[in-house]
Formats: sequence, structure tokens, C-alpha cells
Amino acid sequence: MKKMNTSPISGMQELLPETQAIFDRYKNVISEVYHNHGFLSIETPIIDRNEILLAKAGGDTEKQIYKVIKTAESEDDADQALRFDHTVPLARYVVEHENELTFPFKVTQIGRNFRGERAQKGRFREFYQCDVDVIGRGNLPIYYDADVIATLLDAFKGFELGTPVLARINNRKILSGFVEAMGLSELSGKIFGVIDHAEKVSPEATREAFAELGIENAKINQLVKFIGIHGGRASVTQALREFGDLNDTYKKGIAELEKVMLALEMDGRGTDIEADMLIVRGLDYYTGTVFEFVLPEYKQVGSVCGGGRYENLAGFFTEQELPGVGGSIGLTRLFYVLNENNLVKSQESKPIDTAVIPITENEIEFAMRVAKDRRDQGEKVTIVATDKRLGDKLTYAAKLAENGIVVGENEAKSGTYEIKKFN
Repeated sequence: MKKMNTSPISGMQELLPETQAIFDRYKNVISEVYHNHGFLSIETPIIDRNEILLAKAGGDTEKQIYKVIKTAESEDDADQALRFDHTVPLARYVVEHENELTFPFKVTQIGRNFRGERAQKGRFREFYQCDVDVIGRGNLPIYYDADVIATLLDAFKGFELGTPVLARINNRKILSGFVEAMGLSELSGKIFGVIDHAEKVSPEATREAFAELGIENAKINQLVKFIGIHGGRASVTQALREFGDLNDTYKKGIAELEKVMLALEMDGRGTDIEADMLIVRGLDYYTGTVFEFVLPEYKQVGSVCGGGRYENLAGFFTEQELPGVGGSIGLTRLFYVLNENNLVKSQESKPIDTAVIPITENEIEFAMRVAKDRRDQGEKVTIVATDKRLGDKLTYAAKLAENGIVVGENEAKSGTYEIKKFN
């Protein structure tokens, strides 16, 4: 009987070894794809100063941050917290090491983040994020927006889900210019928020939300028409231009969206992408391209990946312009929703290649030599050193290993052994 509650804290993921092996396989696939696309690995500290983490944050983020409580030994030990994403720590990292980095700086971070939001199904307080970012110094060509999206698409293909993945792409300059042309710039943040939640509510609820902002009905009709635009590059850009040359911001947004879509089409990804005016992304540091990935055959899953371009994130830390574009796979949540929808493939092989099974203690020394021999050949090997009967040892070994090597008195004397595959 347990002496105390040993269950994990609500919102923390804890997996059995077999499931953890599958999770690790996904993480390794992501890492390999990122590296194959030329992204360099770094790790930023899990603990950072509050003033760094909250430089661009506010609202719910500040309420959800996990603060580190510690008896302050120095001024630097006070006011620290656990990071809630990789993007803000990356901005600090680039500013700190700017003179030692090569730009454009293509970088990946894969690690745990922490967010004290209300735990619920599919939402976790401790979670793995797998980020890719490209940071420029002074400027960053729009091509890199397509580079990030293509990299993330390849990561999903590496999962072999058996169902298509669609990248829905937009540019926030388009909506900003559209709202500006309608004389609603002072409401832009709230309008973005309504659009960001539009797919989660009914069309009537979206119209009501616009009306509650004091927007007149004629403009609501235009907004609803605008956010309904989605599809291929040619049809979407034509539909957007039918509103007219509203202003420079609007035209620049359309041009950037067209370039990103065209680059992806030229890379053979035309069937994997779609322009969609509903995609705005909630975080206010995005300034241009924004995107979200979905599984069209499993719409109930929602977004499985997202990101975008940010021009001013590092402006809180330096006067140097460091524009960037990035995307993130929230692996913990993704793994959960894929598993819930039976899209996670079980391990075809067992976690251990070979189990070496000495019959008695007398054969332990030779069993250790056999294990080393197999490990030197690149195998994952364990020794079954329990004092149980041979049949029980074999049953145990068969659950973990693909192959077994039974070591008895004859094997130890002859220095030879036979490998047998478990059924």
C-alpha cells in the first residue's frame, strides 16, 4: 500500500517505457530533420530572469509563469522563473552572443518548457517544444519563411502518420492593412483576437463579437467576407486584390504571402499548403508571415504546429535589428492528440536487442564478457542476473529483448554461445 500520493502533478506527462520509446522516436525524427535542413542546436537555460522572460509578455503569460522560489544569496538570484517558450530566451541568446554567431543564424531548440495554465485534456503544464528559427542581422530575406515551413512539413512526414498534413499560411500585414483601410486600426488587437477564435465558435458568434466592438454592420460584412478567403496562391491573391490597392501595408502583405507560397510550390509542396485569412496567431510579436499546421482528416485535433515572422522581438534587449522567423512543434500535446486518435504507431521492435541470461552466479563473469562483446558490435544489451528459475528468466527477457543468449557451464568453459530469437 502506498504511503503517500505518488501520482504526477496535474498537467505533467508521465509515460511507461514502451510509450516513452515511441515519444523519443518522434523527438529524434524531428531533431534529425531539423539538422538535415541546416539548423544548429543550442540549449538555453530553463531558469531565466523574470525581466527577460516577461519583456514581451503580458496578460495570461505573466499569470501562468512558474517563479523560482529560493533564498537569495545575491541580487542575481532573485526574481527568476522557468521559461514558458524558447522564443524569448532565443532573443536573449542571440543578443548575448551576436558577435560570435554567423547570420542568418539557423537554430533549433528541443526541450521542456513550463506554463502554469489550467490543466485540461491535451494541455500540459510541462511540455516539450521543438523549435526552428532563423535570425537575421539587419534584414532577413522572405525565403527563410518558406524554409522554416518546409522544414516543419518534412518533420511531420517523418512521423509516417498515414494522414495528410496541411500548412495554412497567412501574413499579418494583410489583415493590418485591411483593418487600417476600414478605419479600425484602434481596434486591430481586438479584431485579431476575434478572428483567432472564429473557428472555435459559430459564424453568428463571430459577427456578434465584431458588433460588440462597435463595428457597423457594413464593415462586419466586409470582415466576414475577408476572413472567408482561403485556397491556393493564385485564387487567394486574386480575391484579395479584388478589394483594391488599399494601402502599402496591405499590398506588401499580399506580395510576401505570394513569395512564400511560390517558394514552397517550387519546392514541390503545392499540395501541402493553403493560404487562409483565418490564420492570425494570437501572440502579438508576429509581424508578417504566420502559419498553422492541421490534419484535415482530423479537424477536431486543431493546430498541431505553428509559427511566424517577428521583426521586433529582440528590440527589448538591443538596438540592433534582429528580425526572425520560426516555428514550433509542441511535441507533448501533439503526441497526446495523435495517440488519442490512434495515429501513433507502436514500436515494431523491442527496446533491447539482446538479453544475456546466466543460469547461475557462476556464469556472471562470462555473461559480462558476452554483453560487452555484443555492445561493442552496436547492440543494446542487458544481463538478466536474477536468482529465479531459467524459465522465469526467459519469460522476463522475452518481454524486453529481441534475442536471448543463455550462458551455462558449457558456454562459460568453451567461450562460445548461441543467439536465439524470441518469438
